[in-house]
Amino acid sequence: MPEYSIIYFDVRGRCEAMRMLMADQGIKWKEEVVTFDTWMKGELKCKAVFGQLPGFKDGDLTLYQSNAILRYLARNHELYGKNPREATLIDMVNDGVEDLRLKYLRLIYQNYENGKDDYIKALPTELGHFERLLASNNEGKSFITAGEISFADYNFVDLLNNHLVLAPDCLSAFPLLSAYVKRISSRPKLEAYLSSDAHKNRKINGNGKQ
Repeated sequence: MPEYSIIYFDVRGRCEAMRMLMADQGIKWKEEVVTFDTWMKGELKCKAVFGQLPGFKDGDLTLYQSNAILRYLARNHELYGKNPREATLIDMVNDGVEDLRLKYLRLIYQNYENGKDDYIKALPTELGHFERLLASNNEGKSFITAGEISFADYNFVDLLNNHLVLAPDCLSAFPLLSAYVKRISSRPKLEAYLSSDAHKNRKINGNGKQ
């Protein structure tokens, strides 16, 4: 079995998609929890390739950058499509998820009080892209793209779950996305993880805003 470890703060943040992936695939991992005080001392930050967390260990290999970690897990556990065409489509979707995540994070950490209303008003346009994309794959009845679940599905569902906390009605106009979140989240191992204290007791974001 792999010797995986997540090196991160005690939040969901950029690691929750990888946790969801591993939980759903029955993969065990360890958490190396970093406190804010430890991070501020600077030693760990100096070791991080780009001065950022999360980090991820697989034996003697240490990785940084959350999307690179997701892709590494996907390659190792057959979650990257069946061929180069599917892999490229999965990359395209994940890049779109990253674009939306960055907008979400700018709101959460830089402009929450003044920008929340405008952000929520703009959400239908953002989510509409994904609704149409989902509709183009098996009429929206399976995964965001390709024929089997991929790392992009875990990343996207995690981000949608965050938005459902921020704006509980944000998927009401998007029946395919709404059903998609429920369908992916009800996979038995993933559902067990999402119902666990390990998931529920972690803050979504480091500053407590959601």
